[in-house]
Amino acid sequence: METMPIPESQQQALVSRLMKSCGGSYTPQTRRKYFISGPQWAAAYQGQALFHAPTRPAIGFEEIIQKYAEIGIGYWTTHDTDVIPTEAIGTEVQAEIVGRIKKVLADNGVECSMVTTETFHHAVWAAGPAAEASGVREYAKYRVRNTVDIGHELGASFAVYWPGSLGYYVQGAIDETDSLRWYAGAINAACDRDIEVAKQKGRPTLKHCLEAKPFEPQAEILLPTSDAMLAFIASGLLTHPEMVGLNPEYLHELMWGGAPRAVLARALLAGKLFHFDINDGYRLKHDVDIGVGLVNPLDWLNVLVLLRSHGYQGPFNLDYKPPRTTSAFGVFEVSFPTAVDRFITLWEIAGEVMTDPIIKEATDALKAGGPAAADPHDAEALTKANRELLTLHELIAHRLVQILLGLHRGRVFSIV
Repeated sequence: METMPIPESQQQALVSRLMKSCGGSYTPQTRRKYFISGPQWAAAYQGQALFHAPTRPAIGFEEIIQKYAEIGIGYWTTHDTDVIPTEAIGTEVQAEIVGRIKKVLADNGVECSMVTTETFHHAVWAAGPAAEASGVREYAKYRVRNTVDIGHELGASFAVYWPGSLGYYVQGAIDETDSLRWYAGAINAACDRDIEVAKQKGRPTLKHCLEAKPFEPQAEILLPTSDAMLAFIASGLLTHPEMVGLNPEYLHELMWGGAPRAVLARALLAGKLFHFDINDGYRLKHDVDIGVGLVNPLDWLNVLVLLRSHGYQGPFNLDYKPPRTTSAFGVFEVSFPTAVDRFITLWEIAGEVMTDPIIKEATDALKAGGPAAADPHDAEALTKANRELLTLHELIAHRLVQILLGLHRGRVFSIV
């Protein structure tokens, strides 16, 4: 049966009606209880890409902050040049814009939690933020120091650095050791400025967070993974390594074939998990930045079990791109509310996993192990003592899927 065309005047109402019919939504008040932040760049994304023209009109920070407040996203994040033209950085125009942002945030009851510096888009970064030219490197220091100033002015607690263009296109063009030393100089400049401004304003210093990405925009990246970032922090190149940690992004770690949960565990062990960008996507693929939980909900459940188990208290930053197929209306009617709600549901399911009696008994049994062998060096005896218990690994995995799908509550499907 052929369906009738939907008039343009009725399409938004249809989207809203079906969105309401989906159910499972939380109130804005409930959403604000979670440390979820909404980036300026995510909502302002117009659908453009290397091979794609924009599909949505431009939108400014005033409307984005207002929409976040209505949805129940209580925190806002931004790059410096998301809101300030490059030529206005450090000028009276910047001061005027920052003043307007402060007012809009206050008027809507939203806080700025994080600021970051764009060191990858403008042509000045063609050779990266740690280029051979000393003038470019000094400009990079100027930009990150300026962002620290903006962060303190807006009341932020975090500063993030994505050195996406720290690398090269062709081998032998740069000396990697020089580039890493020069990049450390920029981070040191930011930390030094932070200490100075925090003292002046009577505020805590910011948490400085490095964000890794394995692919693009350079052909070869010098700090492609969070593990590389951890090594960089511990390299002795930073004058304030205690101020510097990680902002892992879920998809950035997944892209190269890694396990995001394992990456987060290593950051937790190092005491360096400061901030977390949340999204979804596919292994060994483009950085498509899909909304959290739309591709790998079971993996996301396991990630949140880990973070809840180890008391992570930092932000969850919605670093994703509403699809090009989503309209400007749909960005705030569907995309952001559903991303927040999927996260909250998975977070709360993670709490249920942590108290599930079957998982607890299975985990405790694995830790208890089998009977002690007469000879503690007898590999065969140890194998026999634990052989049956090890089946619990698969049982736990099955139980996690049951909890995710609601099967543990009796949800079954009739087989005809």
